[in-house]
Amino acid sequence: MGYTIPMFPLSNVVFPFMLLPLHIFEERYRCLMEDLQDVDEPEFGVVLIERGWEVGGGEERASLGTVVRLLDSEEIEGGRWVAVTAGVRRMRVTRWLPDAPYPMAEVEDVKDLEASDEGESLREAAYYAVRKVAALQAELGEPGAPLDFELARDPAIASYQACALSPIGPLDAQRLLVMDDPTARLWELTELLHEHIDSLELQLAAG
Repeated sequence: MGYTIPMFPLSNVVFPFMLLPLHIFEERYRCLMEDLQDVDEPEFGVVLIERGWEVGGGEERASLGTVVRLLDSEEIEGGRWVAVTAGVRRMRVTRWLPDAPYPMAEVEDVKDLEASDEGESLREAAYYAVRKVAALQAELGEPGAPLDFELARDPAIASYQACALSPIGPLDAQRLLVMDDPTARLWELTELLHEHIDSLELQLAAG
């Protein structure tokens, strides 16, 4: 069943179960923050800007994104806002509505398929691939995922958590987000991470 929700297009992908801090300075999104203060369960949708810029509007937007929930927010100097949000579920835009003054859309929730029997083994493979990447990044002095992270036992939730912890570009992230099968998402992410591991090991070998 569809519903209407405020939208916040961004230049990066947000996954369910992922924390997203925001620093909000554009006037239309300041209005969004003000409006959300009076909502019991404040939520808005985030979609990837596929072409264009975050500021000013007129960008081309992906149709599948994530509903995020506002966990905390504060207005700071100059009328700007800082906020902490968390991804809740995937959604698909069925129709964009006129800005009021921020973007609005009619959306429908998108559910994951049931994980196959390979879900547990693929979850483990993704877990070790993320850890390997993080360890190599630490050796190179690069920022990365904490080495003590944990993944949920549920393969669908784990797939999103692993994606959020991985150093992948927005187009690859969007490709993973739109996958309905969590086992396919885990497999594809692990393949991407193995390629990244090869690259990082070459950098280490080169000194």
